[in-house]
Amino acid sequence: MSQSVCILGVTGSIGQSTLKILEQHPEQYSVYAVSAYSRIQELGEICKQYRPKVVVVPAAKVDELQQLLKAKKINNIEILADEAGLITVAEHPDVDVVMAAIVGAAGLLPTLAAVKAGKRVLLANKEALVMSGDIMMQAAKDHQALLLPVDSEHNAIFQCLPQNYLQILRNGEPQLGVQQILLTASGGPFLNFGLEQLKTVTPAQACKHPNWSMGQKISVDSATLMNKGLELIEACHLFSIKEHFVTVVVHPQSIIHSMVQYVDGSTLAQMGNPDMCTPIAHALAWPERIQTHVPALDLFTQSRLDFQEPDLVRFPALKLARQAMKIGGLAPAILNAANEIAVAAFLKQQIAFLDIAQVVEHTLNHVQNGVAESIDSILQTDQLARQVASQRITQLES
Repeated sequence: MSQSVCILGVTGSIGQSTLKILEQHPEQYSVYAVSAYSRIQELGEICKQYRPKVVVVPAAKVDELQQLLKAKKINNIEILADEAGLITVAEHPDVDVVMAAIVGAAGLLPTLAAVKAGKRVLLANKEALVMSGDIMMQAAKDHQALLLPVDSEHNAIFQCLPQNYLQILRNGEPQLGVQQILLTASGGPFLNFGLEQLKTVTPAQACKHPNWSMGQKISVDSATLMNKGLELIEACHLFSIKEHFVTVVVHPQSIIHSMVQYVDGSTLAQMGNPDMCTPIAHALAWPERIQTHVPALDLFTQSRLDFQEPDLVRFPALKLARQAMKIGGLAPAILNAANEIAVAAFLKQQIAFLDIAQVVEHTLNHVQNGVAESIDSILQTDQLARQVASQRITQLES
């Protein structure tokens, strides 16, 4: 029986990879709804090819999309707007699977709506869990949603854990013989740069990732290692494990996507070529496997695999993320909000690369932490953190 899929963030790299897989398996999957933020021309082409029933765009883009669909002689597509539209499609009764691939805090409420509607949610938006991990995981349990990780690292961990690991009560301690999780990091484009070199790197350099093709924001996060910090927080929530059981390992080749160590001395690793289609296909079809166009790993061309410890002096963002997870409460939401503002400022060349972590640390020190008891309290703190981070950026500029 065919499953209908809603892709939130269809014009991004994850959305595009998802479409590739759905195209390979037309008998198993159909596109019910898609959303996009700014790339309306690309969205028009997607509508022409996949004919979704519903499309969501910002209110300011509705007219442009209507004109485009009219010009392409595409009828019968309902257009919804803004966050309300995203929530409507995420929880729609005709949707079986939701790909949550909107970047940043904007993905939080639609993802939560999909979880509360008991969907199979393919989680590519790590910020949703970073901001509201406890609430999101509790909602998944209460509404029997299947929350499956799409980030290559978390998907790898999921594949390496015992099969029923997520079903048992864990309370932060590893169970079923698991000793620790090894979260791999490529190290980004500046792995071998000294502190002096890092002072003058440009947004163009930061967005040029050696192994992965990603959007600007996640590319900068990868360059500062904040991406790995956010993934560490995400792993703690997804696998209900305390942060000191998660070790970050720099592995420049991005062939081993992550590992799980067991008490008997075993280390299980999931390996593959760096292509997001593999984890997306795994999460789409789990517990089955479906074919992708990704070639199998050729071990003969991979002559070496390197591993090293992350340097927290050159890349302090990782240390800040670990501290935020350890403190708990609203600290991860503060960290995430400040980072989003700082990365945007760096991309506009308002601040230097090393200022990103400085802005985040300043914000963590100046926004009061509290209990993340509701989505409202999280969103209020998110807004406050953004204001504090913006003020700090203004100070640094002057």
